[in-house]
Amino acid sequence: MYELIVFDWDGTLMDSEATIVHCLQKAAEDLGCAVPDADTARDVIGLGLHQAVTRLFPGADDARVDALATRYREHFLRKDRQPSPLFAGAEELLRELASRDYMLAVATGKSRRGLDMELEHSGLGRFFHYTRCADETFSKPHPQMLLDVMDYLGVDNSRTLVVGDTEYDMQMAANAASDAVGVSHGVHSSQRLRQQGALTVFDALQEIPAWLRSRME
Repeated sequence: MYELIVFDWDGTLMDSEATIVHCLQKAAEDLGCAVPDADTARDVIGLGLHQAVTRLFPGADDARVDALATRYREHFLRKDRQPSPLFAGAEELLRELASRDYMLAVATGKSRRGLDMELEHSGLGRFFHYTRCADETFSKPHPQMLLDVMDYLGVDNSRTLVVGDTEYDMQMAANAASDAVGVSHGVHSSQRLRQQGALTVFDALQEIPAWLRSRME
């Protein structure tokens, strides 16, 4: 049924929530802005950086948004760089899906520099046929990131599945007329994912292959 599986990164394959929240808070602190609490900061994970900052600081002008984004990158890429762990079963899942000849891709709110760094550190880069980042096109929930992936790999939306942990992933898939499933270990609740169109929500990444097999029966 599906030929292409497109994964979100943060909160789906990598447990990077705490690092992202910390760096957003430090960026605000650096510039004397009101520091968002953890729940508020985590809710924007999955959006592109500028969109996330704009949502966190709605009164900020363009210059302030740029400055906050710059400070975030400084902390994330250099000052407070702590490698985030993969979620249990992430590498095993990708290995199994690759062995079953699925095309695999990433569509993420991360920057190209940030994703490439994580792909190298995690060793997962070898599994993906294509990756697309928020600083290369429109941020989720706009469908362009997903449309670019499908176009590059030559796969129709009806044969593409998105796997993500936020409503932005579900909305992106719906906006591209593709199916989506959620994982419960990320940012947004299972209920929220289902309300935004997730076909199902997995408590563990290891559950995905069996579900895919069931869809082929």
